[in-house]
Amino acid sequence: MKTLFNSGQVSERIKYIIVTIYVILILLTSFLFNSPQEIIQGMKNIVLAPSVLVSDYFVVGNVGAALFNASLLMIITVVLAIFNNLNINGPIIAGIFTVGGFALFGKNIYNFWAILFGVYLYSAYKGEKFGNNLIIALFGTALAPLISLVSFGFGLDPVIGIIFGNLCGIIAGFSLVPLAYHYKKFHLDYDLYNLGFTAGIVGTLFMALFRSFGLESQSLSLIAAGYNRVFTIYCIIMFLSMIVIGFICNGLSFKGYKDLLKSTGKSPNDFVQLNGFGISFINMGIMGLIMLAYILLVGGEINGPGLGALFTVIGFSAFGKHPRNAIPITIGVFIGSMGTKWEVNSTSMIFAATFGTALAPVAGDFGVIAGIVAGFLHVSVVTNVGYLHGGVNLYNNGFSAGIVAAILAPFLMSIKKRKRED
Repeated sequence: MKTLFNSGQVSERIKYIIVTIYVILILLTSFLFNSPQEIIQGMKNIVLAPSVLVSDYFVVGNVGAALFNASLLMIITVVLAIFNNLNINGPIIAGIFTVGGFALFGKNIYNFWAILFGVYLYSAYKGEKFGNNLIIALFGTALAPLISLVSFGFGLDPVIGIIFGNLCGIIAGFSLVPLAYHYKKFHLDYDLYNLGFTAGIVGTLFMALFRSFGLESQSLSLIAAGYNRVFTIYCIIMFLSMIVIGFICNGLSFKGYKDLLKSTGKSPNDFVQLNGFGISFINMGIMGLIMLAYILLVGGEINGPGLGALFTVIGFSAFGKHPRNAIPITIGVFIGSMGTKWEVNSTSMIFAATFGTALAPVAGDFGVIAGIVAGFLHVSVVTNVGYLHGGVNLYNNGFSAGIVAAILAPFLMSIKKRKRED
């Protein structure tokens, strides 16, 4: 077994099988909460919802429908990766779990496609393979609520709303590829959720246009409660299993994990390529347990958004995040929330503490104190930028992280350079 599952010898087929098993288990879990008939009705409610932040699909539909929706989009993501002959690497794992996470509170089987089609059209226009831009397409579905809002949230004639909504999604998707590459320079690669920042800019433009015609996004706060016990058990089993599977795939060893912890989180930050599939899975499980413990310790809720945050964290734990560079950001958010008007266990602060680890490269490159400062500043920024895009950018923390990184990173780089000169 040690030879078969050596970290350098895990075949792409085995990697896909392992990831797909997790997706299928999420699908099967949905039927433990609701009957097929209830799931169908819940899916209908989810599809017809405006889906802007924060629309917990546990409330909009039901728990089973939310999990079913998440698993469907994850299956589609896996199929797209296979169809485009992509290997299972850090970005693909991050894409699969991030799509699944946000499919619990914003992305659905209806609003998912227009963004992808827009990226496909851009790829065709440039004569590029769609697979080369698939990661941008997947993360670009951060703007999925844009389609739903225009389709169902503005009170337009249903046919006109659907046509106009999908047209907006296609335009947004078409624009994301060139903008995503450009905006990496803005935050100097210190925001792991680069598409979150890009989507924030695009979403802000669309909302500005809508508001000029008197169309406004309704602020939502649909949040479920009371699921902590069942999903704590569920998550512990999932995250521990990832550690075990990673241990097996790494040749029955944790060897190499210390090397992963030395990564700053800045590019190159594909842990699967740099450190191996097994070590990456170990890191995913460890990070999941850490963030789960944080949510429970501060008294947060593990609902659609909470579970979605955990899925996203474990996905990006194959693509830039690990305990040494993520925990300082979470500590900074905790300190920031304690000293402001925001409740530390509120959904917005749980989001900031988990999704805010998009700033992990700041702590990884400049140290713990810099990471704590970044997390502290993130609290104030993230709670004020949501109005700009009207909730149509699901990666609001990625948008905020880009702004914080763009302000903080050049300053920290100048200090670091001065110390070297001295």
